[in-house]
Amino acid sequence: MTTPRTPPRYQQIKDELLARIRAGEWQVGEAIPPEEGLARDFGVARMTVNRALRELTEAGVLTRTRGAGTFVAPPRVDAPLLEIRNIAEDIAARGHTHTAELFSLARGEADAALAEAFELPPGAPLFHSVLVHRENGRPIQVEDRWVNARMAPDYLQLDFSAETPNAYLSRVAPLAGARFTVEARLAPREVAIMLGIEARMPCLVMRRSTRGAAGVVSVATLWHPGESYRLVGGI
Repeated sequence: MTTPRTPPRYQQIKDELLARIRAGEWQVGEAIPPEEGLARDFGVARMTVNRALRELTEAGVLTRTRGAGTFVAPPRVDAPLLEIRNIAEDIAARGHTHTAELFSLARGEADAALAEAFELPPGAPLFHSVLVHRENGRPIQVEDRWVNARMAPDYLQLDFSAETPNAYLSRVAPLAGARFTVEARLAPREVAIMLGIEARMPCLVMRRSTRGAAGVVSVATLWHPGESYRLVGGI
């Protein structure tokens, strides 16, 4: 019979810290003890604790800020990459509560870049909205959206606390196609404030253009906090 191999000490520390986090000893956003204290408590070298914390950070369990400490990270949200989904339905499917806060809603006109994106002449009428979507009160997405006014004439009258832009647009101009770009970008100040993160923190940004039977319906830029969001997909 083979004797089970004892896990290395850093792995034991990693497992114990994870168990304590899951048990609620440290809540999301709460600092865990510093490396020196953990090394003393576990009776190991600081470098052993450092490896355990580094691997928990890489796994998305912890987040580390130079000069501030190590904190319990919010759970990562998985978002489907190649599907157009209603964020409110995704959140409800996880058993959580969705809320949306409207920051801006206005009429606008297509400049040269938007005219090209919408395949419309410059000056064509558009609507513009900026919302923050929250999951259990935590901001997970800033939605900056331009909408073809001709295809969604009632957009400015929507109650965004009751119906998301995606749900409304899917109803009035059913999806016929979409284009995506995804990139990592540093959050500008106004986005960071809405997401409740530090300015210049990395974000996962999706730019999405959706098309209905009669043309491009909307162009949206979706900002997500990089430390708590990831896109998943498969073929």
